[in-house]
Amino acid sequence: MTAPLIRLHDLTLGYDRHPAVHHLEGEIAPGALLAVCGPNGAGKSTLFKALTGNLKPMGGSIDLGGARPRDIGYLPQAAQLDLSFPIDVFDLAAMGLWRRIGLFGGLSRAEEERVHDALAAVGLAGFERRPIGALSGGQTQRLLFARLLLQDASLLLLDEPFAAIDERTVDDLIELIALWHKEGRTVVAVLHDFDLVRAHFPECLLLAREKIAWEPTRAALGDENLARARTMNEAFDDRAGACDRVG
Repeated sequence: MTAPLIRLHDLTLGYDRHPAVHHLEGEIAPGALLAVCGPNGAGKSTLFKALTGNLKPMGGSIDLGGARPRDIGYLPQAAQLDLSFPIDVFDLAAMGLWRRIGLFGGLSRAEEERVHDALAAVGLAGFERRPIGALSGGQTQRLLFARLLLQDASLLLLDEPFAAIDERTVDDLIELIALWHKEGRTVVAVLHDFDLVRAHFPECLLLAREKIAWEPTRAALGDENLARARTMNEAFDDRAGACDRVG
């Protein structure tokens, strides 16, 4: 698995000319296991929208190292999934294959086996024909991981993957992330549990509208940096006047 080197150069992101991330500079090395942390409203999900190509920079640039859209796997927040949609577990997981088979392509027997294997890998064997609306929060997150597993991407972006799920599910999914990292994939995750970050993620970007720290996790999540992050985030006023495009 060959992962790209990602470079962020003087990156400013925002909405309606209101910056949400300011002048971010740094590199995500191939095969990195990086946590993105920070207060609510610090720009973490905004950064992910830019990395997936869903938000154009106001200024600066993102160099994805030649990565194509099919090389990027994105796990959105579980709250963005419409659980009332009439689809079962198997078919939602199989959507992870759409870049290879097309939106309307049928599954071969081998691809059907891949879907079964992915569901088994996340502990959902036997749930294939259960409607997604019947799943618990932890089961829903396992399903989203199965869909991501089937994408077979070299760069994986996980937006709050452990929000509101049980401890056993967290432990199981952490093992899957560790496997992806061992395979040489780049994993970047937005996380709020600092103890979990310290235990499993060697590198951390602490963000509060701008970079507070981007270094080994123990140093990044030091008391002084965390206090600065809180102060910096509170200092930005979302009611401030809009600005012109930067750069």
